[in-house]
Amino acid sequence: MKRSDYISWDEYFMGIALFSAQRSKDNSTQVGACIVNDEKKIISVGYNGMPIGCCDDDMPWERTGNNPLDTKYPFVCHAELNAILNSNVGSLKGATLYVTLYPCNECAKAIIQSGIKRVVYMENKYADTDGVKASVMMFEKCGVVVEKYEPANRSIILNL
Repeated sequence: MKRSDYISWDEYFMGIALFSAQRSKDNSTQVGACIVNDEKKIISVGYNGMPIGCCDDDMPWERTGNNPLDTKYPFVCHAELNAILNSNVGSLKGATLYVTLYPCNECAKAIIQSGIKRVVYMENKYADTDGVKASVMMFEKCGVVVEKYEPANRSIILNL
């Protein structure tokens, strides 16, 4: 008889997104993403971080500053965009994106343009911002299915 307490596909892929988020060096928000094809195979992962070639130690990680260039915002690549750009498959058409934070409007555009058709998110702490409101509008107009991940409230401990 097979065991019955195994994790669901959504738990597995959101777990990969959560694990990927742990690579982020952002001191306030760590976001992870995992892109899966319709055969339930992982085709890419990403997390929020500085562009390749920018030394993390030389870049600002602050949320506020006297000048926007003293903050992380003009520089950090979001997890969703990194996952899209990290993909080594020819097409993301019809794929599902698991992400720990609801996508901003810039990432929503990249998600739509790449052909991803389903987004499963864990948290939406910026729901009242214009950026996320724009994401919601674009996803609805472009037929991208968006679902809130419902945690199963189980713990999985990894000893690394």
